[in-house]
Amino acid sequence: MFIDIHCHLEMCQNIPQAIENAKKEKVGLILTQGINFDSNRKALAFSKQFKEVKAALGIYPIDALMMSDSGINKEIEFIKQNNPHAIGEVGIDLKESNNSKKQEENFIKFINLSKELDIPLIVHSRKAEELCLNILEKSMAKRVIMHCFSGKLKLIKKIIENSWYLSIPASIVYSAQAQQIAKETPLENIFCETDSPYLHPERKMNNEPANVLAVYKKIAEIKDISLSECEKAIENNYNTLFKG
Repeated sequence: MFIDIHCHLEMCQNIPQAIENAKKEKVGLILTQGINFDSNRKALAFSKQFKEVKAALGIYPIDALMMSDSGINKEIEFIKQNNPHAIGEVGIDLKESNNSKKQEENFIKFINLSKELDIPLIVHSRKAEELCLNILEKSMAKRVIMHCFSGKLKLIKKIIENSWYLSIPASIVYSAQAQQIAKETPLENIFCETDSPYLHPERKMNNEPANVLAVYKKIAEIKDISLSECEKAIENNYNTLFKG
């Protein structure tokens, strides 16, 4: 099966149709990300409504900055009680805010939560890739996916050395940087994502999980392997990270 390891299903248009479109393309697993109080609950609801959907629960770094410590801790307790498939989308964003200290504190809370629950961590690291990787190393995080990774190529080595993963978005169809990252990263450390409804492979509005197939096809082309080989390798990555 094909896997969309990162999307925001609640933001997509006509969600039942988006699920049907994904099923037609053999997308058998869609990991939708919680980013705040409301979307965490919607992610859980979708995971109960659609068998293809799993919920990652977390608080987006900018949303977390707008919450009190007690509010974040209360949401963490909610996450603990609801058995998510992963913790996400969490991390640090230095494009939207330069308050790195508070973002680091919040990020560490979610790293510790993922370790406590022993489930993967989906990391947002915009303009903060090296900082996030350093914090993850210091925290001895084990089960990590660097979402929509766009850091310097030298940082890929650190991801590989820690047996972590990075996910490549549908923008790989036109992004030279994403193509280079896919080329430099072993297939054993890669996932595919759409980040729906963003980053449409044809630069259109309203991306959806079905378009993760475009990522697989481009990676297969870059790696000079068949689409089937690419599909099986990434499914094996999923089984290793989520079920191992």
